[in-house]
Amino acid sequence: MNDMITGNNIFLDLNIDDNKFDFFTSIIDALAQAETELLVLNESVNSIKNLKQQCDKLDYILAASSGALCGIVDIFLVGKPEESFLGDITDKWFSARTMDFAKLCHPDKKSFDNLESALRFLEKNFKVPYDQTGLGDTGRAVFDLNAKNHHFKSLAHNPSLLGLFFSILNQFTNTSHFVTDGHLVSLQQADEKWELQGKNLPSKLFCGFVNWFGHLVSDVAGSQSSARKVNRGMGIPSPFWIWTNDILAIKAKLGLNITETDKSMNELALKIFEQGYDVRFQTTQAIPVFLNEMIVRFIYSVRRLFKYFSETSRSDQSFKLMWEKCEPFSNPSVKRMLTVAHGTFCLIDVGDAVGKAFVSGKGTFNAVEFVLRLNIVGVGRFAISLYGETKRAISYSHAKNEVDFAVKEIIIRNYIEGLKVLSIKYDDTRLLTFVDDFQKSNAYKDAFGKSIALAELRNVSANKILRNKLDIDKYFGGK
Repeated sequence: MNDMITGNNIFLDLNIDDNKFDFFTSIIDALAQAETELLVLNESVNSIKNLKQQCDKLDYILAASSGALCGIVDIFLVGKPEESFLGDITDKWFSARTMDFAKLCHPDKKSFDNLESALRFLEKNFKVPYDQTGLGDTGRAVFDLNAKNHHFKSLAHNPSLLGLFFSILNQFTNTSHFVTDGHLVSLQQADEKWELQGKNLPSKLFCGFVNWFGHLVSDVAGSQSSARKVNRGMGIPSPFWIWTNDILAIKAKLGLNITETDKSMNELALKIFEQGYDVRFQTTQAIPVFLNEMIVRFIYSVRRLFKYFSETSRSDQSFKLMWEKCEPFSNPSVKRMLTVAHGTFCLIDVGDAVGKAFVSGKGTFNAVEFVLRLNIVGVGRFAISLYGETKRAISYSHAKNEVDFAVKEIIIRNYIEGLKVLSIKYDDTRLLTFVDDFQKSNAYKDAFGKSIALAELRNVSANKILRNKLDIDKYFGGK
């Protein structure tokens, strides 16, 4: 039998006939192979340790507490658009950054005293042909297009790759593309005075990109008129909801059927945008999620830091070792704590959103109110954590099935030591190699029966030769 594997038993290149055994695998080769296998096993054990979280009860309690705290922050300080305490702070931050951008673009680096003057400068220097609002211009031809929704319906106003594509297309062809009532509408000769700058294709593409980006910045904090009235104004759509426009546009271009579900989702996204759900409010929603993330990572590091100094002697302490023990980024324990924290956050947030949706609908579920209050940033972060947990669980399961850690390592170590002893006693390649739990082999009776001849050739004393089943069972501890 060559390389025979029976159950849990292995023979390396063993041939048996009536008179003798023939072995073709040398001890040195087998020893090298076993040592290599042990090295691989050790690497597998270390990699599996990196997949196993080591959280204790206090870790879970602290993580859940962080999620609950940030969930309360989300309910009372974020809420929904135009009623958000943190939203007012975020709006002011975007206004300040818009004025900074205007100053950066001004040839004399002029400082702008107010948002209105900054927006006037940006709109003048980053003109586009697709900025119809439905107020006294060709936008009236588009169904229900007005100053409140044109940033959402205009595909070129979307902060996405598809938005960039339509912006370049509109600037090259002097057109405007809008999504309205589930249809893709194109306005030809959108601006009679429009001319894209640039002398060749690369320069025109560059100018088109600059116009698209600059115009988005001019719209992110509202319009001149809203700034003049000290109103919040309409910003640019949230990246998490513009996909409803993208689906309609892509299906329309490819001639695919647009379903009622597509239209309903797009209508829902439009309604929440008209109530102030834009990039600014989406940024506001990210605040408690980010806070939750930082608190959990900080708690993890502090607890491990105290443990490191209490368990590590001063002579063994080093920055490298401390970082390995306390870093709150790559280890599975902190990732498990983050899953618990974000899960708790979402549980509180969704509960609040559902409750407010029924209250707003006076007993019926108000989908718009629910979406306005649902922290989609938190839901997305929790989904990422769940994906990571699932991936680690699958990897751990596969690794554990491939390697029986403790048992196999002991067997291989004993095997190596046995081979070393035998290699000293017998310096040849005619040697029976036992590698795995030979006691349980279905073939051990016949093999030992025929090994008597081999034992006699090795000058084994008669009282040490196993000649029958009783001797074999006694030798292996059998009964």
